[in-house]
Amino acid sequence: MRVLIVTNMYPSPERPALGSFVRDQVQALQRINEVELEVFAFSPGGALGYIRAAGRLRRRHGAGVFDVVHAHFGLSLWPGLAAAGRIHAVTLHGTDLAHPRSRAITLPGLRRLELVAAVSAPLAAQIPRWALRRPAAVLPVGVDTHRFRPQPRAAARAALGLDPAEPCLLFPADPARPEKRVDRARELAGPVRLHTLGGIAPEQVPLWVNAANAVLVPSDREGFGLAALEALACEVPVLSTPVGIAPEALTGVPGVLCAPYERAQWTRALAPHLASPDPRVAGRAAAERYSTDAMAQRVLAAWR
Repeated sequence: MRVLIVTNMYPSPERPALGSFVRDQVQALQRINEVELEVFAFSPGGALGYIRAAGRLRRRHGAGVFDVVHAHFGLSLWPGLAAAGRIHAVTLHGTDLAHPRSRAITLPGLRRLELVAAVSAPLAAQIPRWALRRPAAVLPVGVDTHRFRPQPRAAARAALGLDPAEPCLLFPADPARPEKRVDRARELAGPVRLHTLGGIAPEQVPLWVNAANAVLVPSDREGFGLAALEALACEVPVLSTPVGIAPEALTGVPGVLCAPYERAQWTRALAPHLASPDPRVAGRAAAERYSTDAMAQRVLAAWR
């Protein structure tokens, strides 16, 4: 099966964290023998950036025919149509439906595609029926369980230069993103040191997760909610609002919390993790249900 991935979210030397979850899914798909996959990544740069991307894509891939041309992020579907493919598909990630301008541009293009997917069922439910030729699929990007795995907390803190005995918490997002609600995380942390992932190199993220007593995901919305799965894969306690994949993934895992943000309840749930020198939860098996390898097989089945 010959596949072209088209995306405006992909790591680059200038922005190594951008779309790392798309790269992880690409790598998982490349591990499947029957898939021959190429990636066309571009920087959006406004409307002109998408027009230029479509032109480059047509010159590079317009003559050949792919079995599947699959865009990641709604706006990327438009350049993706410039490549010849038996099937055109898109995976929606959240902002493409939540941001008014992106939504207005994305929705009219969906009926041109044979396969429309979202990274979670709640996100798929936000796609109006008139915009679809057939019901949307749910195709999570998945957590890279090869990279996110339990590591000794003391070793992780030593590698990051952190105090080995001081409790700390992790807000696994850029605090500049308002929907992630760093204000809630700061309120909950109080005097406990709170680390954030704004500007952190992707290869260091597993260390930060393992170094933390708990991971806080108090978001207003998540397209998927990869951070909760990364914590589970590292067997680190996670407290999350019921957004994205969290209600499904966290169910039945002792020591985690999935509930609307309410300071008193979250404080009670967090207390035992702050009191323990090495708090862990049995979350690895739950995370493996959503591994990049498992989700790559799900994508392949949708293409078929």
